[in-house]
Amino acid sequence: MSTPVRAAVMGTGSWGTAFGMVLADAGCEVTLWARRAELADAVNSTRTNPDYLPGVELPENLRATADPAEALRGADFTVLAVPSQTLRDNLAAWSPLLAPGTVLVSLMKGVELGTTMRMSEVIEDVAKVGPDRVAVVTGPNLAREIAARMPAAAVVACTDEAVARRLQAACHTPYFRPYTNTDVVGCELGGAVKNVIGLAVGIADGMGLGDNAKGSLITRGLAETTRLGLAMGADPLTFSGLAGLGDLVATCSSPLSRNHTFGTNLGKGMTLQETIAVTRQTAEGVKSCESVLDLARRHGVDMPITETVVAIVHEGKPPVVAVKELMSRSAKPERR
Repeated sequence: MSTPVRAAVMGTGSWGTAFGMVLADAGCEVTLWARRAELADAVNSTRTNPDYLPGVELPENLRATADPAEALRGADFTVLAVPSQTLRDNLAAWSPLLAPGTVLVSLMKGVELGTTMRMSEVIEDVAKVGPDRVAVVTGPNLAREIAARMPAAAVVACTDEAVARRLQAACHTPYFRPYTNTDVVGCELGGAVKNVIGLAVGIADGMGLGDNAKGSLITRGLAETTRLGLAMGADPLTFSGLAGLGDLVATCSSPLSRNHTFGTNLGKGMTLQETIAVTRQTAEGVKSCESVLDLARRHGVDMPITETVVAIVHEGKPPVVAVKELMSRSAKPERR
């Protein structure tokens, strides 16, 4: 009998826990790392995550610990599921504990503030590993639906296709269908920018601007993402796939999306601080919109929707004013 694949999932938020469940359902031995010992104890004693996925029964081959060394010991895959802006500090503490040869898997969809690094670049920088040791899981993956074992597809991306296939096998279940891709740049950009567009669509929904506005924002948001991707060497076909269009549509159309919900509250007239106060988990686009815009400017790419989101979220511009300015931009051909 072959030894089961071992996976450490560093983070017990809703997506980290749900992906841990996927790995366990696929036959892996999974250890979740929780920042708080009481949450790890609750996972082990109740077989649920009461803080983030209450009522969802977790598999027997998934356990939790608050000890990072215990979680990481012997892991074939180390899954990183913390807020993107906390990755660098967390991984710096964990790097000495990583199992030799472990593949580092990013579930995070963000761009680091200040450095404008994608999450895989932060991992390579901090853990001192090559790109063949870093993989990304992305796509239309709303955690609560996956935790309910509803059908979903995803992309597992790594520059080394053999590593991508190994991860694909480790997380393939009857309800979770992963596809491989070697375009890590495109997959990560699709995941990061869709959070920003999700905020924009949420703002429009909160303002009651209708479905034409939503369809326009999704389509032009995808155009912005693709422009940035091309400037950074991504494969344009990636953006018409699960990591691009698929993730974008799910985020912009579901009330389960944190970024869409955050934007809706802003569009209804709540202040940034009021919206943060009622949001339990991280809406990655709130911080990443600034780093995405910075990244676009470094590459000379025009991203007007992203600029509008930054103006509303971080510069206090009233949504009605920002939308009017966006709509009054000079006319131009669609494919430019």
